[in-house]
Amino acid sequence: MKKAKIYKPSKTAMQSGLKKFDKWILEFIANDPTINPLMGWESSNDTYSELKMEFTSKELAVDYAKKNKIEYELIESQARKVNKKSYSDNFTK
Repeated sequence: MKKAKIYKPSKTAMQSGLKKFDKWILEFIANDPTINPLMGWESSNDTYSELKMEFTSKELAVDYAKKNKIEYELIESQARKVNKKSYSDNFTK
């Protein structure tokens, strides 16, 4: 069967909130991506590489992979470090 990775997406630099980042993603890994000769873009004959499945928890994603005999790689999310700052800190230091 195909190999997949399970991860929790991180927010981009353009986003300040964390609303849409509570889901876990199961995404299949493409075997051999090739370069499209016409446009020069990366392409693949593997349609599984286009599939992303969302789960509400890590356990559900892992259970789905085990149930369907999908070889998977689990990528743990790192805790976000928050430095609390105050506007007055700009002037007191």
